Amino acid sequence: MIDLRSDTVTKPCTEMRQAMADAEVGDDVYGEDPTVNKLQKTIASLLGKEAALFVPSGTMANQIAMRLSSQPGQEVLTPSHAHVRHFEGGAAAALAGVQLVPIGESGQFSPDDILAHCQPSGYGRPRTSLVWVENTHNLAGGTVWEPNLLKKVVAQATNLGLACHLDGARLWHAAKDKTALSSLADGFETISVCLSKGLGAPVGSVLASTNSKITKACALRRQLGGAMRQAGIVAAAGLFALQHNFKKLSETHVAAATLFETSRAIRFGAQAPQTNIVMLPAPKSNAIELCKQLSDAGVLMLPMGNDRIRAVTHLQVTEAQCAEAGKQYALLVE
Repeated sequence: MIDLRSDTVTKPCTEMRQAMADAEVGDDVYGEDPTVNKLQKTIASLLGKEAALFVPSGTMANQIAMRLSSQPGQEVLTPSHAHVRHFEGGAAAALAGVQLVPIGESGQFSPDDILAHCQPSGYGRPRTSLVWVENTHNLAGGTVWEPNLLKKVVAQATNLGLACHLDGARLWHAAKDKTALSSLADGFETISVCLSKGLGAPVGSVLASTNSKITKACALRRQLGGAMRQAGIVAAAGLFALQHNFKKLSETHVAAATLFETSRAIRFGAQAPQTNIVMLPAPKSNAIELCKQLSDAGVLMLPMGNDRIRAVTHLQVTEAQCAEAGKQYALLVE
């Protein structure tokens, strides 16, 4: 079976499992796990931030960031079809008490979009507190923000007195190398990155920010049930992934391009992938049925609404397998 439902389906390789088994551990609640501390310091350095916090999931990292920069009853400006709106179980409303306002198109927006939707405090109106960026953007097909536009968006938010959060679950795919990560994170008060999306670690995300915000984030993590003990066992997987798997991500981009080419989806107006996510049309507006047919042919993809499906390439599928997956899609939609 060629599993392209997500890049989270990867399993730790033998070498990663060995790194986990050999990890030096301690009680992370007391700040005494050396492997967790090393991971946090490494991520903070890569993103150009003072400190970082290891948490169990990307949703938890995002929701902590939401609470650090917003108060209940405020508004957060998000890109259209953001992960925080569609895939976090309504946590922004349930936990942070904020309402999300989608702006822009195709996962991006402009400084003018921020200005048009920013609400100052006033009678009966919720105050805008935070601008939310997703890079790369999942439902837009793994799209990458153009660096100059990103800088202008951050500058506009700052000028308006708004905080900025970067949902960088797949930020690794937007960077050509590790040195580019700090530039992509520049200007954001908080940044979340995921270790199990693309990098191949089994679990975990990291939130990076200032020392003072990370101190507050520790307390919020405890409230949300995310404080762990000998977490170095899983943190070691993240360190291994950064050292060994980051450099392999370009291979997943090549595989995604190959899948797109063999799918011949361009005839339906589909856009070529920028990274490792391929959005394919379901021409008969029955994405669930198309995914069932693909599964019967040995290919797993994920329906995204009624009219399109998603394929995500990752470290444990080959370019040849992705070419075969594209061919199976093409046969089914002929």
